[in-house]
This record gives sequence, C-alpha cells and structure tokens, in this order.
Amino acid sequence: MTINIGSIAPVAPAAPAVTEAQRPKRSPGTLPVSLATIIAIIAAWSLASAYGLVSPLFLPSPLIVLKAIYSVAVNGFVDSTLAQHTLASLLRIFAALAAALVIGIPAGLAIGTSRIGKGILDPIVEFLRPLPPLAYLPLIIIWIGIGEASKITVIALAMLPPIILSTAAGVKSAPADFINAARSFGATRLQILVQVILPSAIPSILTGTRIALGAGWSTLVAAELVAASRGLGFMIQSAAQFLVTDIVIAGIIVIAVIAFLFEILARLLERWFVPWAAHR
Repeated sequence: MTINIGSIAPVAPAAPAVTEAQRPKRSPGTLPVSLATIIAIIAAWSLASAYGLVSPLFLPSPLIVLKAIYSVAVNGFVDSTLAQHTLASLLRIFAALAAALVIGIPAGLAIGTSRIGKGILDPIVEFLRPLPPLAYLPLIIIWIGIGEASKITVIALAMLPPIILSTAAGVKSAPADFINAARSFGATRLQILVQVILPSAIPSILTGTRIALGAGWSTLVAAELVAASRGLGFMIQSAAQFLVTDIVIAGIIVIAVIAFLFEILARLLERWFVPWAAHR
C-alpha cells in the first residue's frame, strides 16, 4: 500500500503546557469596591451625625433612620404602613409600565420599519423626551382629573420615550441576512416582523424597559403630589412638610432598594430570555 505524502496535512506542534502561575488571574470584579464605597458613605454619615457636623434635624444618624423604617413598617405614617405605601406605589409603577409597553413597542416598531411611521411619531417622541413630568402634570390634571388615572398617565408618559427609542434602535439593528433569508423562503412582511425583527429587538426593548423603570421611579414622587393618600412619594412629601427628616431619608432608601431589586430582576430576565445578548 502506497501513501501519498503530499496528501498528509502537517501536524501542528503541540502547544506548551501552561502552568498554574502563568494562567491569567480572574478579576474579582467591582463588587468589593462598591461595598467599600457604601461602607465609607455610611461611616462618614455616622461620623457627621455623631460629632454634630450637621444638625440632626437635617441629617439624622443611620440608626435613627433604621428606627424610622421600623416604626413606619409597624406603626405606619399618615394612616398607612410602609407595606401599604409601597404597594400603592408599585401598583402605579406597574400599571404605567404596562401602558407604556403596550403603546411604546408598537410605536417603536412603526418608527423602525416605516418611513411614514417615523415621520408621524418621531416628532412626538422628541417633544416628550426632554420634558420634565412637572411641566405637563397640571395639564394632565385638567384633562383627566386628580384620580389614579392622572398619576399613572404622568408616570407612563415619562416611561414612553425610552421604550419607543430602544425598540426603534433594536429594529434597525436586526441582521439584514436574516431578513433576506426569510424573504427568500417566502415569508410575508408580518411574519418577518414577528419572527425575525421583533426577536432581534428584544435585547434593546429590555434595556429600554430598565431605563423606563428608572424614569418611572423618579416621576413617582411628582405624580403622588396630586391628591394621593398612600404611596412612597406621598409619604416623603408629607414628612418633608413637617421636617420629619428621618422619614424622608427612610422613604428615599426604600425607593432606592426597590429600584435596585428591579434592576437585578431585569438583568436576570435578560439573561433568561436573551442569553446571547447578556454576554455581549
């Protein structure tokens, strides 16, 4: 049996073994630095309160704030407990988010896929995007009234632009090869939109939702100024009127913790639904 030497592929030399000392060390990440920063802020806060650098009326100690959180959770404040205030705010946030998603995703798809849709909707989005909620809050009250609908509307309007713009950006980033392949197989425009473009836009939609939640929480305090009887924003405003600073700081901390938990949940959902985008 003859062997054609020219047909045998050359064998690559074996790579040198990498010792344990030569392997790159895994970075510990930013968590230790973040924890150290939080500890330093709390320590500075405690020292400023302990040595009277700031009046306790304006900056109570962390221990007093913790006691205020416990007191509001057990005894309540302005006729509602902390759980009731939190639930009222969460219901407004989720209702506004649902309305913003129902309106924002189709609007973003229209902007990203249609020249006419972009011409109609883009000026409206660019008009709303830089406006602070307090600017159109009086107009919403005149149009809708002072009930829950006005509060949810104001929060939803603050959430709409991030969702619309992120959806439109996700639509434009859909791979052209996928769209052309779907067309070559005879897919209709609706099938391409639902089965190709929309799945490609999901990472951007989730990112826009995370940004919208931040905008919603920042609008919550303004929305609950209008004839509210419960809510974290209402609790903060009521405490500020009577200079109950520990309750004000407690409410801010609760909002920050809830917003942080929402951010973690949104990132987990992103890893679950679009794992290929979470590791980009």
